[in-house]
Amino acid sequence: MRELRARLRERLRDVALAPPTEPARGDFDPDPEWRARRVPAELAPAAVLVPIVSRNGGPAVLLTRRSSHLNAHAGQVSFPGGRLEPSDGGPVAAALRESEEEIGLDPEQVDVVGLLDTCRTSTDYIVTPVVGIVDPDFEPRLDGFEVAELFEAPLDHLLARRNFVRESRDAGGFTRVFYAIYYERWRIWGATAGMLFDLMERMDGE
Repeated sequence: MRELRARLRERLRDVALAPPTEPARGDFDPDPEWRARRVPAELAPAAVLVPIVSRNGGPAVLLTRRSSHLNAHAGQVSFPGGRLEPSDGGPVAAALRESEEEIGLDPEQVDVVGLLDTCRTSTDYIVTPVVGIVDPDFEPRLDGFEVAELFEAPLDHLLARRNFVRESRDAGGFTRVFYAIYYERWRIWGATAGMLFDLMERMDGE
């Protein structure tokens, strides 16, 4: 895990650098037609934690499945996170606060190692993904209103380019294309898959 931590620090954006105010990526990246149709909008800042933990034989990424009754992205797989609040002071603080609220992860149990590229979502958020190494003694306490379940996907599975596929769905007059990655019974797609694609590219498939 020490070697992985060092590689991540080398290949991620330094947390001391301010995230770009314009998104570097978007969940429209695989789809030039959708990109061309996107209208300029004021983007709401948000942050997610990409939590990496090693306790079941190798490093894995913690992911949540959102509750089915939520108004936005119900039932989808996502990272813990949400909108920046005025009191947060930045995306790292927001990602850690939201992770504590959603899955009971104490900020003291996270070693923040760097940032991925900011990402524009289809719901007009500009999201900063914060990558952190989680203490293996972490015991989840889920917010049942927002989170239906928490699971671990092996990091080596998520860093294999061959596991990313392009899928499509009707988007009202045209076909939207996006990344997806499957692990056991879970389907990870959209912005979350796009952030993992960024991580995979940075780690160069290792």
